[in-house]
Formats: sequence, C-alpha cells, structure tokens
Amino acid sequence: MDPEDVEMLQDLEYGRLENEFRHTAPVATAKVVCAQGSRLLVKRKEDDTLVLPTYAEVMAWAKEKGWTHWYENEVQYVFRMQEEDYFIWMGEAGAPADTSFCYEPAMTLRQVKSKNICYAMMTAWHLFDWYRSNRFCGRCGAKTKHDEKERMMRCPECNNMIFPKIAPSVIVGVTHGDRLLLSKYANRSYTRYGMIAGFTEIGETVEKTVQREVMEEVGLKVKNIRYYKTQPWGVTGGLLLGYFCDLDGEGEDITLDREELAMAEFFPRNNLPAHDDGISLTREMMRMFEEGREPK
Repeated sequence: MDPEDVEMLQDLEYGRLENEFRHTAPVATAKVVCAQGSRLLVKRKEDDTLVLPTYAEVMAWAKEKGWTHWYENEVQYVFRMQEEDYFIWMGEAGAPADTSFCYEPAMTLRQVKSKNICYAMMTAWHLFDWYRSNRFCGRCGAKTKHDEKERMMRCPECNNMIFPKIAPSVIVGVTHGDRLLLSKYANRSYTRYGMIAGFTEIGETVEKTVQREVMEEVGLKVKNIRYYKTQPWGVTGGLLLGYFCDLDGEGEDITLDREELAMAEFFPRNNLPAHDDGISLTREMMRMFEEGREPK
C-alpha cells in the first residue's frame, strides 16, 4: 500500500493549501481566523458545518467593540485555499457583534463536517500562536518586525531571525501479529482511543523516538520500525510522523506510565474500538491496520 493513495485532512479532497509567503491585501470577503487563547471564532450551522467571519465583518466588529492588535497591521495574510485568501487577526480578538458567531476550543472543531475549514483554522492558529509568542526578541528583548521577503520575524536591534516553530513528534502503531496497541491519555479532556505518541528530543532520530516513547509509556521493546505517513498538526504546532512497528518478544506484559496513560491494551484487527474520523493520522493508521493495509 502506497501512503500517497490515501487522502487525509491536508490532501486535495479538502483543497490544497497554498502556503507560500506573499504580500496580499485583504478583500471584503476574505476569511479571517480570530482567536482568544486556544479558542477560535466560528459560526456553527444546523448541519454542523462551520463558517468563518469575513474581513469586512471582522473590521466592523473591531471598530464597534474596540478590538486591539499587536502590530500596525490588524490582520496578516497566512495562506490561500480553495481560491480564497485566509488571514489571522493579529491580537487576542474581542467579542463579535453577530451573536451567531462564538468562540470554540480548537480541538473540538476536529469533529465537525467542515474538514477544509477545520484544517485551515488549525494551521492558521499555529501561525497565530507563533506570532503571539514572538512579538519580542528572545535574545535582546526588542520588539520584532515582520520580514518583507519571507515568513519570519526579525529583530531590528540584534538581527535575530525567528521562523515558525514546527515540532516533530511520532504516532506509533505497535503491532503483535493481528493485534494493535491502543491507549487512552490520563488526566486529559480528550478521552478517546489513541496510540503511543510523543515529541522527538534533541539529538534523537525519529526511530529512537519511537523506541523510547513505547518503552516509557508501556514498558515494551519494539522492532521492525517502518514509516507510514506525516501530518501537520497546527493545534500543537507539530508535524506528526506515523510509524508502525512490531512487538519485540511474545509477552504483552504492559507496564503503564500512569502519569501519561489511563490504559493501554492490544486489540484484534477485526475488533478495534475506534474508527477513522477523516481528520487525524492516528485514526487513519487504525483503519489501515483494520483493513490489513499497514506497511509490512
């Protein structure tokens, strides 16, 4: 099975993201992603699809409600998708005048029908959080400025160049014959089944990350580590790298890290308790295993 045969959230089914940096002035109908912390402003329709506010709407609300922004420009172009330009409000957004719009946690949006809007908002929030975190230079403390040629913040005092942060992390499908290891997080609001996951450490290969995370979270050794696919995941500012691997040995004696996980268990291929949601790499990997299409 070629991973390229499978479409995911970032693939053409939902509109390819044109993320090249460019200077673009917003038109009245351009989409604007507005954030309060990790909550994003949307209108949820009766059929569970999402609508984003337009530039004209946002500017009217900002004037009426006194929204503030960090830089001289109120909005910043981020990308183009499905023939529409997307911008972000460059500050903690205020209340909308239209009460049919409300702020919703970014993670809850993954469950809606509007997969293209969901992906756009996750990616835009990734950039919003980066801009918010880099208004001042981490080296000398001066206020940063937008670079004119690329997506970068530049310090005018010490010339420090700050690029968007992308954190690599792994999603691991541990297999034992026709069984797949699934887990649930401990002490988190997200309680659905997932797989072993974690960020790559400094000086570590991704393959070593796979081995370390499995050992740390469930106390198992693995072998035959094989790459599956990647997915940008803006909610955590990450790039997810999906891998399958085999249990090294016959025993399924799990030693659970209870600070990280509430449970972990091997499930048979024909009886997995979770299904593909069309959003996450984790769920797609579960489906690939269920259908016997995981890389061998």
